[in-house]
Amino acid sequence: MTSEAQGEVLVVERDRELGRAMLSYLRDHGYGAEWVDSAEKAFACLDRRPFDAVVTELGPGRIDGMRILSAAKAHNPDLCAILIADAKHIDRATEGIRQGAYDYQTRPVNLAKLEAIIQHGLAHQRLALAKTELHRRLDERLGLTALIGKSRLMAQLYNAVRQIGPSDARVLIYGEPGAGKRLIAEALHHNSPRRDEPFVSLDCRGLPEVVVRSELFGYAVGRDMGNSPLRQGRFLLADGGTLYLAGIDTLSPALQERLHQTLRTGKAPRPGDGRAVRVNVRLIASTDQRLDRLAAQGAFDARLHEALSAVTIEAPPLRKRREDLPLLVHRLIQEAAARQGKTLGGCDGAVLDLFARYDWPGNVRELENVIEGMVAAARPNARLRLQDAPQRIRAESAPGSDEIRLRIGMTMETVERRVIEETLRVCENDKARCAKTLGIGLRTLYRKLKTYEEG
Repeated sequence: MTSEAQGEVLVVERDRELGRAMLSYLRDHGYGAEWVDSAEKAFACLDRRPFDAVVTELGPGRIDGMRILSAAKAHNPDLCAILIADAKHIDRATEGIRQGAYDYQTRPVNLAKLEAIIQHGLAHQRLALAKTELHRRLDERLGLTALIGKSRLMAQLYNAVRQIGPSDARVLIYGEPGAGKRLIAEALHHNSPRRDEPFVSLDCRGLPEVVVRSELFGYAVGRDMGNSPLRQGRFLLADGGTLYLAGIDTLSPALQERLHQTLRTGKAPRPGDGRAVRVNVRLIASTDQRLDRLAAQGAFDARLHEALSAVTIEAPPLRKRREDLPLLVHRLIQEAAARQGKTLGGCDGAVLDLFARYDWPGNVRELENVIEGMVAAARPNARLRLQDAPQRIRAESAPGSDEIRLRIGMTMETVERRVIEETLRVCENDKARCAKTLGIGLRTLYRKLKTYEEG
């Protein structure tokens, strides 16, 4: 809202007696209100300051309510607009509703009813603003911004989410452990028409068959099934929204059959009586196994594989998109520092060098855990240093005697100098041997070394 009052209301009414009556009534009920008697004055008011609601007479003539409605909505799309119409202008009032007015009133105006409509309209506006803010926050946490990276593989992933998200197609996400499969599923849901409906998930890995069955399709609590409370399964909880199943390859053959039947019929059993009820669920599944190969070997239900894989997405492993490491590290340091209540100055270039040489078998999840530990051990306002990194990563990433350390972001001139200097070191300062190893002329090598000395 624009003020501490219940809301700021602009009243546009040429009838002075009615205009003043509405102004007085609204102010007495806690609204900030302003009254004008012409369209020109109304446009000037809308240009001068924001309003939460506009009450305007409709009928053609000196005050054209449809023009005022259009101008007010241009200033504030969520604005509550109420039209005052004569009985003969009901058709125009109805058209005004189609063009964005919240409601209309016919003359003679009931002030109490008008105030109640404004109150409801402003409550609806507050809800719309809260929903917009929620979406903004969700965009930060669950949308494409949660998938960090500018590499070619990440660009392909962003495009896939944008194209597939708005559809209702089932999606099968492949990827190694820790590669961000759940984030992709959340981004698909958040970029779909179901974004305001539930996102329900279940990690099937490591769970006994009876537990997975109960979680998917519901169960009765306690031994006495007749008197026990019922708990809905994930299918019913996700009705209207998205159900995400991680580790789909670990389902038992019996559960694979039951899941396929649910997808085929669009119905899930209701806990208690077992009656099948229709559910409207978009299913997204993920696995680190190739279901097509498992199905070909008879180790996974081929019909279920076909039903799940209308669309497939690959979550790229971190080692195949090392150019994304600086962005990832920066974001993860910020998030870890915020969780731990610290302020840090980022990390040294040597840390990025180390991370770029490591293969990250646990992918982004492993990187996140490593940074969490490094931030915990760091002093406030300090930078993360090479010695803060876990010993196992430093040991596994140590360059061999015939390797050269190159950091992402180096210029080609710096890379060339590093290669020449390191090759000269390995050749024990034998310039002829160095030039031969590099495939360049000896004079060229001398010229470049002189340049480095002068620089």
